[in-house]
Amino acid sequence: MARFFVESVAPTDQFLVLEGENAAHAKVLRLKNGEAVTVCDGKGTDYACVVSDVSNGRISLVVQHMNPSESEPKIAATVYMGFSKADKFEHVIQKATELGASRIVAFPCRRCVARPDEKSLAKKLERWQKIAASAAEQSGRGRIPEVAALPSFEAMLKEAAAAELPVLFYENERARTFQSAIQAGPFQSAALITGPEGGFEAGEVAQAEALGLNICTLGSRILRCETAPLCALSALMYAAGEF
Repeated sequence: MARFFVESVAPTDQFLVLEGENAAHAKVLRLKNGEAVTVCDGKGTDYACVVSDVSNGRISLVVQHMNPSESEPKIAATVYMGFSKADKFEHVIQKATELGASRIVAFPCRRCVARPDEKSLAKKLERWQKIAASAAEQSGRGRIPEVAALPSFEAMLKEAAAAELPVLFYENERARTFQSAIQAGPFQSAALITGPEGGFEAGEVAQAEALGLNICTLGSRILRCETAPLCALSALMYAAGEF
């Protein structure tokens, strides 16, 4: 069934209209009068609708009923990833959205090669949010994850420390496993922190540990920077009973 996200829907709305990119997408799908579609407010509520009229640049819908989205995980997981080269972060945004991340955040650290300036970062954030929206629509999410960027490593640590399960993954950690950290739960919120291509410096890891973050290993193999956050998120969702 076709699924569309709209910016705002009131619980009392009986009629909805798809315009702009949504209408263009509906045209590609060749929707016709009487077909069923799902409209989501992006905040966790789905609206079951029926197409009532199709015209140029405008699709009219009749709302049948509304329900909480069944596809949202019970745990709110934020993925934090150091700025990376090329389109690696875009890959993580798409896949982390499919896996159930509630938020995806980029941040600078000492070994980051990519350091976008303010102007280019604004353009990237706009593109990144569109990637998340598209992935949420395709995967049947009830929410579109927020994609953000923080100004510093310290700002990231301060924000991540507020989660019930804050974890920084470090390739040189040998004793503390992610499995052991998860088993201390259950948790309602988690912060999963991974580095850029060069990983974290020891001093950064010490900063995280001083703030009470769990320093964990993701196993004996060195994972690429675009693999590590998806591996961690998948493990968390599995442990939370989402798979």
